Amino acid sequence: MPNVVEALQPALEGAAMRAVYALPQPLRRLIAGPPVRLDDQELALDAQLLLKLQKITGQTGLSAATAAKARAGMTHATKITSRAPLPGVVVAERTIPSPHGDLPARLYRPKELTETGPLLVFYHGGGWVIGDLDSHDDLCRFLAKNAGIRVLSVDYRLAPEHPFPAALDDAMAAYAYAVDNAAELGSSGDAIAVGGDSAGGNLAAAVALQTTRSGAQKPLLQLLLYPAVDATRRRRSRELFGNGFLLTDHDMTWFMEQYSPDEATLPDPRLSVLLADDHADLPTAVVVTCGFDPLRDEGEAYAQTLADAGVPVVARRFPDLIHGFASIRPVGHRFEEALYEVVGNVRAVLDLRKA
Repeated sequence: MPNVVEALQPALEGAAMRAVYALPQPLRRLIAGPPVRLDDQELALDAQLLLKLQKITGQTGLSAATAAKARAGMTHATKITSRAPLPGVVVAERTIPSPHGDLPARLYRPKELTETGPLLVFYHGGGWVIGDLDSHDDLCRFLAKNAGIRVLSVDYRLAPEHPFPAALDDAMAAYAYAVDNAAELGSSGDAIAVGGDSAGGNLAAAVALQTTRSGAQKPLLQLLLYPAVDATRRRRSRELFGNGFLLTDHDMTWFMEQYSPDEATLPDPRLSVLLADDHADLPTAVVVTCGFDPLRDEGEAYAQTLADAGVPVVARRFPDLIHGFASIRPVGHRFEEALYEVVGNVRAVLDLRKA
């Protein structure tokens, strides 16, 4: 019986969460509490309600005593927020060969898309320690369907079992695979983009930097959702939003200790891409940040650095949202609304590249 109850718990919690979000706005506000205002920003009700429900259920952050427990927590959270898969998307399991072993991957295609076109190699977030194909399945389906592109989601090796630069090595291998096998994947070698959220945004930015500097085929586009780009500095947003807004200061420290335990590697531009000597000629970037996110300021610093180097940049801060909103789209309308805008920016950039 305990195993049955344990198996049913995420579904029950998910049903309860959906019931709360279906309540009239005044009742949701009553549960969430008074509006949260900080740094001339007001937290979206959907985000505040999520944080309140997490607090009620005892969830305090993304890290844990061990990597295994943190991954179990991510799996549990994914089951709570999941809904029926988005229709109209064809999904196929893939395997990407790499020097360090085969990488599981998942290829998404809008059902109606038959012609060749751009392909986004996507790297999931999770501090290089947690997250997998399933945790970001909904996001990849959404990107594929609404951007009208193919998405190749990559399950790279995780820390602490595989510390820096293992995840980047896998990210580079996956990008090279996509370029070399573009025709079979429904694309072309010069139409491969990279993207990711948080730690995945870090990997996407690093792949864009490394390929450009090596003279290899650089990505068509880099989609960076609240990316981690500088492991050497504590910026103001980390002090302001490092407690109580999903991703905590403790989480960030813990993740970095797992991924890059040797402090001498922190300034390495393969990790701290903001610190690279040269950002010229990098791919067009769509950089998304959130107002209530400890990573906000470094993401915006990176967008400015790219712009200063002459790189076309679409920078968008959602001042009312929290870190991780893209992978919890099914929970609240505001998360989905913002993600539609992100997709619109991606489509606009791709349309400009066609013109």
